[in-house]
Amino acid sequence: MGIKTYRDEFGGKPLFVEIGRLAGQANGSCRIQYGDTTVLVTATMSAHPKNADYFPLSVEYEEKYYAAGKIKGSKWIKRETRPSDEAILSGRLIDRSLRPRFDQRIRNEVQVVATVLSFDGVNDPDMPALLGASLALMISDIPFSGPVAGTRVGRVDGKLIFNPTYQERQAGDFDVVVAGTENKINMIEAGARVIPEKDIAEAVEKGFNESRQLIKLQKKIAEDFPTAKQDLAISNHDETLVKMVRDFVSPKLEKVLYTPRKQEYVEGLHKTSDELVEYLRSQYTGNPELDKKISEALVIFEKEIDRIVHKNILESEKRPDGRKIDELRELSAEIGVLPHSHGTGLFNRGTTQALSVLTLASPGMEQWIETMEIDLTKKRFMHHYVFPPFSVGEVGRLGNTGRREIGHGALAERALLPLIPSKDDFPYTIRVVSEILSSNGSSSMASVCGATLAMMDGGVPIKASAAGIAMGLMFDSSTDSAGSGSSPQASSGQVPKYKILTDIQGPEDHHGDMDLKVAGTKDGVTAMQMDVKIEGINAEILEKALAQAKKARLEILDVLAGAIKEPRKELSVYAPKIKTIKINPDKIGAVIGPQGKVINDIIDKTGAAIDIDDDGSVFITSDTQEGMEKAIKMIENITYEAKVGDEFDGTVVAIKDFGAFVEILPGKDGMVHISEMSPERSREGSQRASASYGMSNQRVNKVTDVLKMGQKVHVWVKGVDDSGRISLTMKPRR
Repeated sequence: MGIKTYRDEFGGKPLFVEIGRLAGQANGSCRIQYGDTTVLVTATMSAHPKNADYFPLSVEYEEKYYAAGKIKGSKWIKRETRPSDEAILSGRLIDRSLRPRFDQRIRNEVQVVATVLSFDGVNDPDMPALLGASLALMISDIPFSGPVAGTRVGRVDGKLIFNPTYQERQAGDFDVVVAGTENKINMIEAGARVIPEKDIAEAVEKGFNESRQLIKLQKKIAEDFPTAKQDLAISNHDETLVKMVRDFVSPKLEKVLYTPRKQEYVEGLHKTSDELVEYLRSQYTGNPELDKKISEALVIFEKEIDRIVHKNILESEKRPDGRKIDELRELSAEIGVLPHSHGTGLFNRGTTQALSVLTLASPGMEQWIETMEIDLTKKRFMHHYVFPPFSVGEVGRLGNTGRREIGHGALAERALLPLIPSKDDFPYTIRVVSEILSSNGSSSMASVCGATLAMMDGGVPIKASAAGIAMGLMFDSSTDSAGSGSSPQASSGQVPKYKILTDIQGPEDHHGDMDLKVAGTKDGVTAMQMDVKIEGINAEILEKALAQAKKARLEILDVLAGAIKEPRKELSVYAPKIKTIKINPDKIGAVIGPQGKVINDIIDKTGAAIDIDDDGSVFITSDTQEGMEKAIKMIENITYEAKVGDEFDGTVVAIKDFGAFVEILPGKDGMVHISEMSPERSREGSQRASASYGMSNQRVNKVTDVLKMGQKVHVWVKGVDDSGRISLTMKPRR
């Protein structure tokens, strides 16, 4: 069909779509340009299915430094290497929007790659990349129930802005990304500065309505590329086998799924699965398709768990552990768990357990960040999430930070960031590591609670306590179509049936239809994230879920307050001490010295860490009070600006015919002209000289008559010229 182009406008900015010029061997590809930000998105599917029990979808978001006109890297490596955390988060955002729109029985590998080709410094490439990912799939032969589209929503001075610029996002109250189909919301990612739930819900709804324009655009383009989707021969299950599996496992699952302890629950599932396999072996002895039957039966087994969990909750609100649908698991919170730390918090919600550990350091330990989008900048608050395999009773490899860990850590960091004190109020670099020691639902939100406890225990003056909770959904798909949103039942006026669950765990998480994580303070939301397994949800469900989440959050905050109500007034004795002093910015060079000689000398002599900002703020970090005071004194001496009348006990460092130079502070001297010398003050010394102010002056004929090298002498500042040269006098004040 050659090259086709489409032009539109979105959020007040030009949107350009081109198909047919680039990446012709992919199953589907398109180039999206928003402003001058340009993204190439491709969608490719393997020819043969993979031997797996899951849908093998991967979404890669590739930042190219040439897109922003940068060359970055070490002296030896100039290629792009591992993706930045920001790129990983963008890839996850796109993945979470697309994944629900695939048939999860697909076993062919599907890969979506978004490559940022040009970045204008104003428009974030992630929203064009999401649009391109959906469109590339729509015009390909890959089975996909699209389209989907997303919109970023900000608010500045009370006004909602769609797809705001970076500058507008920095100035705004919140940064919300919402994605979905034409009818349903299926993905939310949000960070906010303690915003009421109703404002967040309004932003989501308005952003979702705005994204429908992009849905219409994709449908229009897809009509011009009527590509037949591949028939992947995904057959329906053998009804005889379905009945056989259901009859065998259902009575067992009704007991196993409602076992209160996770270990017993997991062991029960394994045992039931093994018994099912043995049963099938006895029923299909000698059948050449035995392995195929067993493989299919295990898929049916998972679906049967899904059916039972949904049925019991929807019909009788019967949850696996017996809780009410809005009831939290047992909570506990502790502080000061580790004996030699800057601050620790231990938070338990049921069998989910997070141990958060605080570390404070000097401003020089800030993380330096430079990506395609971000020029070199510093990050002073970090939250890192660690999910070891033993937390779920498994054996696995340690040491690798996966995409999930990066995503969960970033979500908790986003939730806590609005509460971190300013650098002026608390100049420390702050790092919190949340070790997930046991996981059974919503460990990311547990890390928000643990990190709050750790920082308060460590004396970080956070603005408020934060907590998080995960909400779930059981949706009756018989009253609404997850595929199209327009089933006969729905169109006949039947109201879809659903139940919103507080604090999901185990089977509710794995077999539920929504995972909505909400974090915040008692006054509002600071972060939110939502994924679904159905087509999506509507505004009504979202509003109810947010209200239910707030109720749970307030309960959790009460438990945190039981452990610690406010940050400690004093830092841990093991934390370094930081003092901030201000110097004239013109004196920064004097403190640093040529090739850092002066500042390194201070560090060597005091053991303190010295960090200097361009505005003249000097941060002295030391483990000892002695080192702190010594470093401050050395800096004050170097940056001293003489004032008329200041007195010193100085040392003669140079003698000339016209006078002498007296060092009044280390590295700083002034000149005493011969006419300003006093024999009495030179003879009596500084102790007696102060009592000789009333004595008459005597003429000095020769400098060496009254002074010698190394002599201690009492002087005061008589004047400072425009070049900063200091004139001293030994004469008594009148």
